[in-house]
Amino acid sequence: MTMPNEHIVKSYDEELQRLTQEITRMGRMAVAQLESALDVIERFDPLAAERIIANDVEIDALEQSIAHDVMRLALRGPLARDLREILVGVRVPAELERIGDHAANVAKRSRVLAQMPPANQPTPPQIQGLRAVGKLAASQVLRAIDAYEKRDVQAAMAMREDDARLDALYTALFRELLTYMMEDPRNITACTHLLFMAKNLERVGDHATNIAENLWFLVHGDTPLPAREKADRTSGN
Repeated sequence: MTMPNEHIVKSYDEELQRLTQEITRMGRMAVAQLESALDVIERFDPLAAERIIANDVEIDALEQSIAHDVMRLALRGPLARDLREILVGVRVPAELERIGDHAANVAKRSRVLAQMPPANQPTPPQIQGLRAVGKLAASQVLRAIDAYEKRDVQAAMAMREDDARLDALYTALFRELLTYMMEDPRNITACTHLLFMAKNLERVGDHATNIAENLWFLVHGDTPLPAREKADRTSGN
């Protein structure tokens, strides 16, 4: 005979599982937005950029929906481990929403570049480094989301360590774009937009790292995180 408490526990576990699935879906949406924004950069397609910017509303709406689901779970008097699930269930969607914002910002910049005279638009060599940073950032987010879905702390920490690689790539691109600007003043406007886009992509990597660290908190509580290397040298630190 199934006891009433067993029904309650089963229902609660099912809701937690559904919450994880929704957050994972939101993460994959954010990655798709980011990849679309990267594709638009090379095509100079303002209409495609507008669609990416408009689609950011869907990610925002999903974050709100997840927040309501988390509130329902919080009202059911969860235990300590479940409280961490609820807290992480708020934090991770917030990180993903910011990733969606960064993707939209990249699309906005690409829309401006598309409207510039062809002679003033970025050249393929200038864009190549930006795409490399963006592809790595998107990969980091995907790895973080997969680790969260599977509760794979080891994979999350491995991804977190790789953030130094993204920082180093961003630093190299930062210096490369400054060189283009110094070599020819006509490059300044386009390369300035690319610098802002690159910073958005570097921040995406930071949000992916935050997701990994939230998974550590979910599994290990307040146990201190392992130290990690940082390789962003653009601020002079």
